[in-house]
Amino acid sequence: MADKQMQSATLEDVRIAFRNFSGKEGKYNRAGDRNFCVLLPDEIAGQMALDGWNIRHLQPRDEEDAPQAYMQVAVNYNGRPPRVVMITSRGKTNLDESMVDILDWAEVVKADVILRPYQWEVNGKSGVKAYLQSIYVTIEEDDLERKYGDVPDSAASSVVEPDEFEE
Repeated sequence: MADKQMQSATLEDVRIAFRNFSGKEGKYNRAGDRNFCVLLPDEIAGQMALDGWNIRHLQPRDEEDAPQAYMQVAVNYNGRPPRVVMITSRGKTNLDESMVDILDWAEVVKADVILRPYQWEVNGKSGVKAYLQSIYVTIEEDDLERKYGDVPDSAASSVVEPDEFEE
């Protein structure tokens, strides 16, 4: 691995896969580890691999298809939290740590990401791990979400202020 300081990588209009923004434990994930994968075009994956990023390949389901390059991205809220923004027809919504897990099930149209590199070295091995710095995720809404999107949330208006109970 080169001794140069690596720069963040901005990737626009990428597909994301294997989403685990909630950090749910599973066959390939320890409990609490929030992450997702970015699927990469071959030319971008090749350059990122040369720069030291940890690029892997999914084996194709059909023999005539080529392997798909991808990179796992860690979503870490310890220290400097990532900026996570969901884009819908009503505008943008900043998602904090308690809300980010809704992206696990959302129908993602596209995503723009900025990845922060972390260069590591352990027992003579080294590499670059990708951490999420920012992500803007455009969500596909269904017909009912678009139809009722402007209806006020009744739960938000039912919050009772403490001074309303005073006599």
